[in-house]
Amino acid sequence: MAKAEQSPTEPGGLPVRVDSWLWATRFFKRRSEATQACKAGHVKVGDKTAKASQHVVPGQRITLWGQNRHVELEVMATVSKRVGPKVARVCYVDLTPRERGLDSYVQLPKRDRGAGKPTARERREINRLKGRE
Repeated sequence: MAKAEQSPTEPGGLPVRVDSWLWATRFFKRRSEATQACKAGHVKVGDKTAKASQHVVPGQRITLWGQNRHVELEVMATVSKRVGPKVARVCYVDLTPRERGLDSYVQLPKRDRGAGKPTARERREINRLKGRE
C-alpha cells in the first residue's frame, strides 16, 4: 500500500524548503525574493541563519526581518505551493511582540517638498536632533 502524499496546497506536516514556505504563506511576492532574503541573512530558523534550501516542519520558529519589518513566527503547517490568505494564515502563528512594531520606531521629521535649502538655524536644529552636535 502506497504512503499517502500531501497535496502541495493542503496544509500538512511534511518538510518544505524555507524559501518556498515563506513564498507560499505570502510573506514574499516572489520566491526569488524569499531566496534573496535567506542569502542576505534576514531569515533565521530557530536561532541559526537559514539557507534557502533548509527544510522547515511544524513546531519550528522562524524570525524574518528587513525592509522595516521584524516578524517572529511558529510554523503550524507546511505548504509548498502558494495558497490563498485564509489557508496561509492557518500555516503559522505570529509571535511578534507588539512593542517591536513599526509604531515603536522614532520617526524623524521630514522637510516639506519644495521648502528649499535649510537655513543655518534649521541646519543646526537638524544636526542637534540627529545627535551630530
